[in-house]
Amino acid sequence: MPKKTRAAIIKRRTKETDISGKLVIDGGGSTDIDTGIGFLDHMLTLFAFHGLFDLTLKAKGDLKVDMHHTNEDIAICLGKAFKDGLGDCRGIKRFGSKEVPMDTASAKAVVDIGGRYAFLVKLPGTVPQEIVSREGGYSFEDGRDFLDTFAKNANINLHIEVYSGQDMHHVLEAIFKALGVAMDEAAQIDIRRKDVPSTKGII
Repeated sequence: MPKKTRAAIIKRRTKETDISGKLVIDGGGSTDIDTGIGFLDHMLTLFAFHGLFDLTLKAKGDLKVDMHHTNEDIAICLGKAFKDGLGDCRGIKRFGSKEVPMDTASAKAVVDIGGRYAFLVKLPGTVPQEIVSREGGYSFEDGRDFLDTFAKNANINLHIEVYSGQDMHHVLEAIFKALGVAMDEAAQIDIRRKDVPSTKGII
C-alpha cells in the first residue's frame, strides 16, 4: 500500500489579508509563491526548495499600510499547514538541525517537532549594522518575527544561531535554507519507529 502524502490546504482571510495555497510535505521542492513581498517570496522559495516541500502560496495584504500583517499572517498559515500536514506525527524523526553557509554568512537551525513552542535567536557578539538593515523594505526583524510566528503556529521548538555575516540578505538566506533542511529532516519518517516519537505517547 503506498504511503499517504502529507499535505495541507492553506486558507486565511481577514480584513487585512487574503491568503491561499497548499503545502505538500512529501514533495520535491517545487514552488509557486506570490506574497506581494518580493524578498519574502525569495526566502520561502529557498526554504521549500531545500526542504523538498511543494509550496503554492498566494497572498494579498494591506501593503499600503506596511508589510507586518502580510508577513505575520503568511507565517501563521505556513506554521499551521505543517502542523495539520504532520497530523499525529506518528513515525517522524522529530528532531532536525542544519548549518548552512551563504558567502560570508553562516547560520544554523535546530528543530524539535515536539508539540511545545519555543523560539530563540542567537546572534554574534558584535552584529554588523548591515545585518539589521532593510532590503526592499524587508528587515532582519521582519524575518525574526516571521520565524517566531511560524514556530508558534507549527507548535515546535526552533532555535536559530547566526555565526557570521556581513549583510542581512545573506544571513536570512542562510537561515531559511537551514530551516528548510532541518524541517525536512525532522519530518522524515523513521521506518524503525511505529508510534509517536515521545515518551508521553502524544505530540
